[in-house]
Amino acid sequence: QVQLVESGGGLVQAGGSLRLSCAASGITFSNGVNGWYRQAPGNERELVATISTDGYTHYADSVKDRFTISRDNAKNTLYLQMNSLKPEDTAVYYCNVVFLLSQYWGQGTQVSVSS
Repeated sequence: QVQLVESGGGLVQAGGSLRLSCAASGITFSNGVNGWYRQAPGNERELVATISTDGYTHYADSVKDRFTISRDNAKNTLYLQMNSLKPEDTAVYYCNVVFLLSQYWGQGTQVSVSS
């Protein structure tokens, strides 16, 4: 059974930083494409960043140069370092892994940025 568990969310002031973590069991992160997505109230879920099996990263324009996605293969954990946070970054953040034809999601972690 695949399980993804996010942690690290919270309340932070604008300009601050947070690091999200996503620990996986039942699947090996490095075997698939990993990503972070977010969903703000009233909005659709949107892509934040992805990292491929060979480490290639991709970012949404809105977070480029502020967020960094990374993966620790030994710990089977995905990270999202978020710097220079803005109020518009407020959302529930979800980790995701796509492997073969299956896609898996975590339960989400709330990130709130105050102005």
